[in-house]
Amino acid sequence: MPPLTLPRLLVLAVLLRAALFSYGLYQDAHSTLKYTDIDYYVFTDAARALSQRASPYTRETYRYTPLLAWILYPTNWWSGFGKLVFSLSDIVAGWGIYRVLLRRRGGGGGAGMTESRALWYAAACWLLNPMVATISTRGSSEGLLGVMVVGMLWAAVAENTVLAGALLGLATHFKIYPVIYTPAMLLAMERDAPFTLSASARWIRGFVTVRRAVFSLSALATFLGLNAIMYAVYGDEFVEHTFLHHVVRLDHRHNFSPYNVLLYLVSSPDGGSNVPFAKVAFLPQMLLAAVFIPLVAAKKDLEGTMFAQTFAFVAFNKVCTSQVHPPRLSSDSH
Repeated sequence: MPPLTLPRLLVLAVLLRAALFSYGLYQDAHSTLKYTDIDYYVFTDAARALSQRASPYTRETYRYTPLLAWILYPTNWWSGFGKLVFSLSDIVAGWGIYRVLLRRRGGGGGAGMTESRALWYAAACWLLNPMVATISTRGSSEGLLGVMVVGMLWAAVAENTVLAGALLGLATHFKIYPVIYTPAMLLAMERDAPFTLSASARWIRGFVTVRRAVFSLSALATFLGLNAIMYAVYGDEFVEHTFLHHVVRLDHRHNFSPYNVLLYLVSSPDGGSNVPFAKVAFLPQMLLAAVFIPLVAAKKDLEGTMFAQTFAFVAFNKVCTSQVHPPRLSSDSH
């Protein structure tokens, strides 16, 4: 077998996604169980609303930044454009993983990583992973977010502080959960003395450095700038659907969350409680993913810490769903 090289790996990744995209067209045309993700119809309907000079939020269940609908505006002429964007994003994210692994080679970031080993890790974990390829070719937007997060990690290990902050701000605007990576990024930037209760005040004062300030300002400026633009155009509905909805969301159908039964009980007419469960269910999740894990591991291994944060965040999320749906009869049939 010829040795694995980056060009060969990228070609294989493209061919895998092209095959799945083509198969998806066939399944959508011939099966009652559609290949295309139901959310993709929501995205494209929102993009269609933009073409009619309406708000993307006129599409019921559109719970994302208007930026996504604008990115998918060309779906008004070719419905597969979004899947192409998501699939290409997947490939760029895989290339970014490879670049991050190479940055670890030779010290500081962790165990050494040869080019061959980095290629195989990128291939096995992402670029040739059939689940990853299926998700993007079905029309999930997670590939775009993957590019942002992997790009942020690459910028951090390459010590490009401004870019890392800007990508964090962009990713958090796109979907709010990448905010969990902020503590890990900040902790990993400098070599502080170990935290102790007796010297806590001195440790806190020393935590503020120029590099951390630049990162924070870059992230805040990007996040607040994008939000200000979207709020100026779309008003309160932007805040409600993009951010607030996810705080109080109750989804007890096809939900694999550990909170599923509790969500089911409190969602019934007689299941109300004096405790606003939907509003506080995220607290254990955030404490684990955004506080405890970064404090323990961020200075030792930023990449591994971000993986652990993501794993913990998903495992304790109050909404962890899978979906199947019937044939699409109209834009409002789902």
